[in-house]
Amino acid sequence: MNTAVLSGKELAGVIQQRARDEARILRSEGLGTTLAVVVATEDEATHWYVRSIERAAERAGIGCRLVDLGANAGQAMLAHVIEDLSAEPAVHGIILQTPLPAGVRADTLVGLIAPEKDVDGANPLSLGRLAVGQPAFAPATARAVVELLDHFEVPVAGRNVAVVGRSTVVGKPLSLLLLERDATVTICHSKSGALERYTRLADIVVVAAGRTGLLKGSHVSHEAVVIDVGTNVLPDGSLVGDVDEASVTGVAAGLSPVPGGVGSVTTALLLLHTVEAARQHSPAALLAASTSRI
Repeated sequence: MNTAVLSGKELAGVIQQRARDEARILRSEGLGTTLAVVVATEDEATHWYVRSIERAAERAGIGCRLVDLGANAGQAMLAHVIEDLSAEPAVHGIILQTPLPAGVRADTLVGLIAPEKDVDGANPLSLGRLAVGQPAFAPATARAVVELLDHFEVPVAGRNVAVVGRSTVVGKPLSLLLLERDATVTICHSKSGALERYTRLADIVVVAAGRTGLLKGSHVSHEAVVIDVGTNVLPDGSLVGDVDEASVTGVAAGLSPVPGGVGSVTTALLLLHTVEAARQHSPAALLAASTSRI
């Protein structure tokens, strides 16, 4: 069987163009759009990712403010910066990049991000709103998986989907998004036992566990579509996913590559979420909301 390569590059380009067009419209109305990225680490992989966001934002005509606090930043400093950014009208989106310094509580910090600026769905309020069907920004990586399935016209409604990984960044919010699309979702994790008991029954398998080569060809059925969300850096500096690509190729009907799959779509969605946040809180939008309450 030929396994289709589900590249995210074309889709990322489409989403980036949408963000670029909307940012241009906002500028024509006298409104800027700014994404703030808060960093407190010397991790080179993190800085590489942040630089990719900066380049993408520049191409889209979106301001990107890097707030690099250094690897010695403490809880109080980070909290102060996030609260200030949440209150600043000129900032429309906020991302708190991980990893963080030892002893810093990320769960407390993300709760300080204003939900209307939480473009990566990190605040627990965003996840709660997502769970009950209220407007909220989904984590960009979770939404990227759904967008990629839509782009390649992979049916979701009524299909069995196995999500491997239960993080609040991908696994849990992705499951909510898929449930909204009428999929039957099984979440697999470290205590689930033999993985193939679940993944071989699935029409779609999404792997987001952070373990190199976790999913092998023996774990999936023929005709299954596999989306690899993993990003693992090998000793030589190369990037690989959670799927054993060599053994899955020829078995699965489709496989998203790493790199070049979900990751590029995620970055584009962060920019789109930022312009959406700017639009929602533009003077015109706020006036319309105020008028509707009269």
